[in-house]
Amino acid sequence: MTLMQLQAFVAAAARGTFTAAADELKMSQPAISDLIRRLEDELGTKLFQRGRSLVLTAAGEQLLPHAEQAVASARLGAQAVRSQLDLAGGTATFGLLRNADYYLRTNLAQRFRTRYPDVRIRLVGQNSAETAQAVAFGTLEAGLVTLPVPDEDLDIVPLARDELLYVTADAARAHTPPTIDDFCSVPLVLYDAHYATTDPARRQLNERAQLAGQRIEPVIEVEYLSSALALVSEGFGDSVMCRAATLSDAMPANLRTVPFAEPLYDTLALVRRRGQILSPATREMARMAWDSLVEHQAGPHGTAEITASTGQLSRFFAG
Repeated sequence: MTLMQLQAFVAAAARGTFTAAADELKMSQPAISDLIRRLEDELGTKLFQRGRSLVLTAAGEQLLPHAEQAVASARLGAQAVRSQLDLAGGTATFGLLRNADYYLRTNLAQRFRTRYPDVRIRLVGQNSAETAQAVAFGTLEAGLVTLPVPDEDLDIVPLARDELLYVTADAARAHTPPTIDDFCSVPLVLYDAHYATTDPARRQLNERAQLAGQRIEPVIEVEYLSSALALVSEGFGDSVMCRAATLSDAMPANLRTVPFAEPLYDTLALVRRRGQILSPATREMARMAWDSLVEHQAGPHGTAEITASTGQLSRFFAG
């Protein structure tokens, strides 16, 4: 069963004669007849009742919606490839988690604009919870986030995971991996204050504390990781951070990190609105984010474990 056979079948079903189908596809009438005959031979049944006009048989009616879907998918695929090859306009709208720089180690906007100078860019960096909400509402087409996020209206492809670490200036407290009880019992300096209840890392910690009958009550909350680490460095309390950030300039030299007794992970994921086909510009932005992630994590300073499958990514980019 070939695409050309299915195209001939769909055209004949729509036009009612092989001659009209031949005109639509710019082929000869005998060529259309031969394509349909070979398709019927392969399936072992007639697809049309021949007469003054063509009438679908029961088998033809069963095949038609699948054939139409295959032909439409092939057409959209060809359009996507042509658009990809010639991104001469449009706008890429993409959201990034705040810690994206630790994982991509590249200026994504600069890299994209250098390759596609005629495409406008709207690259929004914010907390993952807000990025996910913007994608679900259609304000952004896609984004790179940390899980968990509300997923009711989203298609999500987990890409990689990086361990969350306990960070402290107190060598004694870094000697043994802490339990959630240990974590709740020390002064805490936590970041993402504006998103305290929705930030993915804070959600994981809060859920774990709740299961242990504990409550996380930081003594200081700030907006940015760098601010929290500076306060931890001065001894005001302890915090958490992704392993990738330990290799950044934001890490004060006197701080120590240790994994939790029960490991915690940041999971990075691509998200788009459920069922939406991405525009060529945004699809290419998402693909470049993925390529940058893989490239950096394969290098000497990569800390995240890549988990995405080729099939998952193909479905995400293809829609």
